[in-house]
Amino acid sequence: MSLSTHVLDAALGRPAAGVAVRLERPGSPDGTGRGGEVLAEGVTDADGRIAGWTCGAGEHRLVFDTGGYFAARAVKAFYPRVSIDFTVTDPAEHHHVPLLLSPFAYSTYRGS
Repeated sequence: MSLSTHVLDAALGRPAAGVAVRLERPGSPDGTGRGGEVLAEGVTDADGRIAGWTCGAGEHRLVFDTGGYFAARAVKAFYPRVSIDFTVTDPAEHHHVPLLLSPFAYSTYRGS
């Protein structure tokens, strides 16, 4: 399955370049869902995108370092990170997970 993400800074009306993103398979021995296996790591490009990641069926998590992104721009923000959990049921399909971001809110959806 191929996976991509696109981060848009809604407050600026432009792509969010330089956001560190981690792809995980969630889960932990203590059952908290924290501390999952890291499958890939990257940083959004000038267009706010990361593409070309792969993962199989099951639950996955994207973790965006939004605190680092805003701190680098000297912007106070409420969320230090955004974690998006999602389930892949058909590994043959492409999955796109966009993130619309501002210092005090965020939104996501299943893209195409």
